[in-house]
Amino acid sequence: MITLNVNQKSYKVDVDPNMPLLWVIRDVIGLTGTKYGCGVAQCGACVVHLDGEAVRSCVTKVSRAEGKKIVTIEGLSQHNDHPLQRAWQEIDVPQCGYCHSGQLMSAAVLLRENPNPTDKDIDAAMAGNICRCGTYLRIRKAIHLAAEMQRKGK
Repeated sequence: MITLNVNQKSYKVDVDPNMPLLWVIRDVIGLTGTKYGCGVAQCGACVVHLDGEAVRSCVTKVSRAEGKKIVTIEGLSQHNDHPLQRAWQEIDVPQCGYCHSGQLMSAAVLLRENPNPTDKDIDAAMAGNICRCGTYLRIRKAIHLAAEMQRKGK
């Protein structure tokens, strides 16, 4: 049995310690906001926070997550009102939307570490997150808007 803390809730799961965290989150716990994209840590659709660090859950063994704080897109905010989530809606960022939970989770770490990022900072931080629809300019614009919201305390 492995005990996980996901979105401030404790889960006891009976899984192989080598099972990817992604599949435990989706198939065992039932939180389906984190997406499977490539399975080899190249696209970023599966990004979650592990003790505040953005990690690719498709290649992170569940044993690595035991005893750590895991945050998925469902736990980013209680009422979908994180500045990034509000900015995403205001800018109308998603096209198909499949990659955006991973995009949001990566952007949240960026803004926590750098509350006033430049375009270059955003591009560097988000480079590992692929959007097949090509909404990169809207993503960048939404990150700037969310940073402004955070600075103003909105």
